[in-house]
Amino acid sequence: MSNISSGTGLSAAEHLRSAKRIVIKIGSALLVDDKTGKPRLNWLNALTDDVANLRARGAEVMLVSSGAIAVGRNHLGLTKQNLRLEEKQASAATGQILLAHAYQEALARHDVTVSQVLLTLGDTEERRRHLNARNTLTTLLRLGTVPIINENDTVATSEIRFGDNDRLAARVGAMVNADLLVLLSDIDGLYTADPKRDAQAEFLPVVSEITPEIDAMAGEALPGYSSGGMITKISAAKISVGAGCSMIIANGHKLNPLQNIIEGNRATVFEASVEPKTARKRYIAGSLKPLGTVTLDAGALKALQNGKSLLPAGVTAVDGKFQRGDAVLVKSPDGREVARGLAAYSNGDARKIIGLQSSEIEARLGYLGREELIHRDDLVLN
Repeated sequence: MSNISSGTGLSAAEHLRSAKRIVIKIGSALLVDDKTGKPRLNWLNALTDDVANLRARGAEVMLVSSGAIAVGRNHLGLTKQNLRLEEKQASAATGQILLAHAYQEALARHDVTVSQVLLTLGDTEERRRHLNARNTLTTLLRLGTVPIINENDTVATSEIRFGDNDRLAARVGAMVNADLLVLLSDIDGLYTADPKRDAQAEFLPVVSEITPEIDAMAGEALPGYSSGGMITKISAAKISVGAGCSMIIANGHKLNPLQNIIEGNRATVFEASVEPKTARKRYIAGSLKPLGTVTLDAGALKALQNGKSLLPAGVTAVDGKFQRGDAVLVKSPDGREVARGLAAYSNGDARKIIGLQSSEIEARLGYLGREELIHRDDLVLN
């Protein structure tokens, strides 16, 4: 199997040491004691010590945490094995508060502010909801918080049935241009077969390409609170590396699981072949249908070519019908297509602010929007 795992890039430890924006997914089986149904506070404190150390190195960290249903059902006395959907949703509503409080107390020891964000997969997939969630998360990071993200299980349905926070974590990583996703699990990486059932299973430290052989190695989840299994982890890896975000699978049962990775404990890294911003710009350039056109003056064209964002002051015309977050063509004064990008305003609002300075936008629209019509991170030059 050496040809499958013959990556020449960084080890899992090196990826974690060098990453600047990290998403960490925490499974219920790690966070929740399966006998008491309560959070493992010693484990959580050790994890947040690791998070604080990563932040001290200059990394931004987000946590995608399972466990709300497991904690909530215990608190509500719902001890039967199979819960109805509405009982799961009630458990999530109760458990999420308890978990958020536990994270808040654990990170407060390091003077770190916690923020809570509840998402469904639809929030990561539908264009405008994706944009709103992305802006919220990046703003929270800019303000120095650690977002604690979970599925919005109080209103979701299919997400509860599948329990797929692995995939949600991967979509969050793609959404915010993270350069590393860490899945803390009950297994220390990818094997050629389930090592709990096959003593001959071979460990794979690096996966540089997700081939049909890699897909075939996935197995079902074992009984317990954990509901992901290797199948959802491989699915998460496809989303993650496709967005330019490398992914690590590591065993999280021991205390200080992130520090354990840094110290060289066994883990599998799925290598991304492109940088996150490169992957995002490929997506904008090739996967989205433009719904409108904006035309520039000569000064704005020169600014774009120098790596700047597109400001309303440099726009002379807006055509087509589009909403905030939709793709638009960007044309030069003589009508040539020079770029594609994601509009920060609808076509109606964009027309109202043509030629205005950024300081004049709020007075014209009646609300405080973005300074840019298209931010440079959402812009791809031809």
